[in-house]
Amino acid sequence: MTESQRERTYVGAIDQGTTGTRFIVFDHGGQPVANAYETHEQRYPEPGWVEHDPEEIWENTTAVIRRALAAAGIDAAQLAAIGITNQRETTVLWDRASGRPIYNAIVWQDRRTTDRIETLEAAGKDEWIRETTGLEPDAYFSATKIEWLLDNADPIKLKRMRPEDVRDRAEDGELCFGTIDSWLIYKLTGAHVTDVTNASRTMLFDIRELAWDDELLAEFDVPRAVLPEVRPSSDDDRYGTTDPDGFLGASVPVTGALGDQQAALFGQTCFDAGDAKNTYGTGSFMLMNTGTEAVSSDNGLLTTIGFQRSGEPVQYALEGSIFVTGAAIQWLEDMTLIDDPAESESLARAVDTTDGVYVVPAFTGLGAPHWDQRARGTIVGMTRGTRREHVVRATLESIAYQTRDVAEAMFEDSGIELSDLRVDGGAVKNNFLCQLQADVVGTDIVRPEVDETTALGAAYAAGLAVDYWESPEELRANWRVDREFRPDPDDDIDDRYERWGDAVERSLDWADDDG
Repeated sequence: MTESQRERTYVGAIDQGTTGTRFIVFDHGGQPVANAYETHEQRYPEPGWVEHDPEEIWENTTAVIRRALAAAGIDAAQLAAIGITNQRETTVLWDRASGRPIYNAIVWQDRRTTDRIETLEAAGKDEWIRETTGLEPDAYFSATKIEWLLDNADPIKLKRMRPEDVRDRAEDGELCFGTIDSWLIYKLTGAHVTDVTNASRTMLFDIRELAWDDELLAEFDVPRAVLPEVRPSSDDDRYGTTDPDGFLGASVPVTGALGDQQAALFGQTCFDAGDAKNTYGTGSFMLMNTGTEAVSSDNGLLTTIGFQRSGEPVQYALEGSIFVTGAAIQWLEDMTLIDDPAESESLARAVDTTDGVYVVPAFTGLGAPHWDQRARGTIVGMTRGTRREHVVRATLESIAYQTRDVAEAMFEDSGIELSDLRVDGGAVKNNFLCQLQADVVGTDIVRPEVDETTALGAAYAAGLAVDYWESPEELRANWRVDREFRPDPDDDIDDRYERWGDAVERSLDWADDDG
């Protein structure tokens, strides 16, 4: 692509997250030109269940694309490519012919299959799953979600199409399974594909053989006929193109897809072994690039695929998945302890300490490195003198402590000590939290100028596939630091962190079978 062509064209990124959908238009310098955002409904049909309406997500996707293009004064034909990044593990099952979902999407946070995971562990199958997929068996991942859908999706929902049993239709290839990237690619192009990063989060994929695993498919009774084709994250051969007669009115290649955390790794230009980032969204996800080696974890981390470019080997990563961080700040708002997320910083600064209060935000269990599906949210250490400022500060501290849990596990597994940690996501706008994170982890926290690094990573993956950007080195040149936070040695940090471990112990195994 010539320089003059680049000046007239852009790359678009669909960032489909847990709470909403964003579309951002990026220029060749990696700067956002325009963006639009729309939230979708969170559905909680039973305690511990979380669902989204896939059709609502698709409608919001088309709406935000239109709005962003209009805001930028850009025609869809000026998009050199579209990339997609998505909430991972969230599972959709839809009719191949009509493109209609047969049930709501089951969200990554959903815990309805906890009992199924415990039967796997009781049968001693956890090590096999861990070795094959790099994942800790958990209801978080897609395998038990698709198993549940195939066994429980209400056939009544299919009466306007076909009344046959869901599992029979799946085995006949009439239904499609996918994570949200697959759903959106299908709606955009008609292709039923996914990328290696999203496939690696299903608990059905062999991350070393880079193929769907027959034994895992048999364990979860998932027919191969429902599975998407697995492609590189940045695909020179393209997943497909948009319909010129569709809502965009143009043929735009869809060439990149990454799960949201891998997209942030890519957007932070963590292309080399040892590079690490932490994204603070609904949860926090710390990833370290381990190069072409899949490093197994002995400390509760996940071994996952970081990204793959066409014609190149897969880059692996170690990941620490923390289920609740930004959502803990939303909880403060829900509890009317703060009026808006920005207020958390001023309230936390209003007190020097938490006065011994610890908040463990295990609202949906605990992820890495504890992996306790039955842990629940806990506040300990309160006295009659506890004020909301103490609880707010303790909630922010819980984010920093959980990140240190993961950082220490990562060092134990990899032997690589962090020189710095690149951060992104909504919560990093909070300077207090960034400084606290530096102090607690004991490393420099680096915040980039462009904080929408998840969308940027999807744009980079798509743009590289069509030569909008020529190489990763060109992307590194785009990366700019907004601010660095250096650790301020504090004699009692280690003591406070040790006490955090005591608080975590009190949250474990709370949601037992009796309630």
